[in-house]
Amino acid sequence: MNTLTIIIISAIAIAFIASILIMILKNSTSPSKIVSIQKYIKDGKYQQAQKIAKSILSKDARNFVVHYWLGKAYFADGKTELAFMEYQTVNKNMVFNGDISEVEFRKEMAILYSKYNQTEEALKEYLLLSKLDPRNSENYYNIAKNYETIGQLSLAMGFYQKAIKINKNHGPSLTAMGHLLYQNKQYADAKTVIEASIKLNPENYENYYYLGKILKSTKNLPAAVKAFEKSQRSPDFKQKSLIERGSCLMLAGQTEQAINELELAVKSSKDDSSAETLFARYLLAACYEKNRKIEKAIDQWERVFKINNRYKDVVTKLNQYKDLQTNDGMKEYLTSSAVNFVELCKKITQYGINLHCQKCEPTKYGCSMLATERKDDNWMNVRNQNYLILFYRENNPIEESVIRKVVDTVKSQGYMKGIVITSSSFTPAAVKYAENRTVVLVTKDKLENILKKPQFNS
Repeated sequence: MNTLTIIIISAIAIAFIASILIMILKNSTSPSKIVSIQKYIKDGKYQQAQKIAKSILSKDARNFVVHYWLGKAYFADGKTELAFMEYQTVNKNMVFNGDISEVEFRKEMAILYSKYNQTEEALKEYLLLSKLDPRNSENYYNIAKNYETIGQLSLAMGFYQKAIKINKNHGPSLTAMGHLLYQNKQYADAKTVIEASIKLNPENYENYYYLGKILKSTKNLPAAVKAFEKSQRSPDFKQKSLIERGSCLMLAGQTEQAINELELAVKSSKDDSSAETLFARYLLAACYEKNRKIEKAIDQWERVFKINNRYKDVVTKLNQYKDLQTNDGMKEYLTSSAVNFVELCKKITQYGINLHCQKCEPTKYGCSMLATERKDDNWMNVRNQNYLILFYRENNPIEESVIRKVVDTVKSQGYMKGIVITSSSFTPAAVKYAENRTVVLVTKDKLENILKKPQFNS
């Protein structure tokens, strides 16, 4: 063997021994450093943990265990974007051989995918977890939640049921399943499931909100109001609960109480442009309108219009009441108290249609009056003719059924004629039915002309 050959062989041997030594050195130092990273994370010293991890990776970029612990340190430090990058590196390259827990990693990976709205990727992780840890109901619950997010509701329901089969006391699955049943209008089943969830955890106030929704949908308003009172204790459901309580009270005809709830709902708003706040203002305006507090109603409609100029019938409402600013008589007609309204109707009868009020009673829609022709000098020679006059100050067009009833009453009582006066309008069917019958329809425009007379502006 010549000298050159010996030199080459010796160089190769030295290089091989050196690489062995480097590997031994790495293997002897990295575990202790990884332990240091773990300890720093446990002690809340996240930046020190990151510093050590980066130092190791600068020399060994393919050490995926360290990539995992660096991601863990970032996550704990609130640097979730950096954590996500490290976890994705691990996910693409790591062979799980016991260095880290695959179950724990998959959970954390799924959380990060969810945080960054990668629902389908999160779903894949939870499906893997269900195979790695098949007796854990939480995995099936998370699979169901992700299926629900992407609109696969039947699959979601199946996995909620699977979670409950493994653990019949899994409250989150019971709650979510109850919500789905409610959305599908399976109210009886939804009520049973949500009540079971409430029994397990009475302090999960979200359940009371959905119980209230179910009770409201089945017209059990008193019980619904009580359920929404409890759900207010949840900060996330406080405004929604106040709105629902207000809505229930409106349906029950308790508008003053509804106003109190809806005013609180508006005050509790954290975002004036949110759907909840707009709806609260809209309902509040409806209550104000019902109670003849028209100016307050207009204020709420204007606030809604400013944010969303196409919201429901707000434009129609504002147009309907725009004359309040120019016609004091119409304003008085729409906003006066029941007692004052009766007196105004007497004046309308006298100066607007030249009749004399004999009897007048307030009604829920305005007032009802029996009137006669005004007496003149030879009144003793003329038989008094009675007229039935109905004054409406509601917002919806007067239906044909109302006019039919007036005509029937006029006929049965032997009155001369019926007169229906409204601040809104009449439906086409009502107008057609009134033709050639003993009833006169006075529309909003005609009423406005009456109220512009000098007698109403003094």
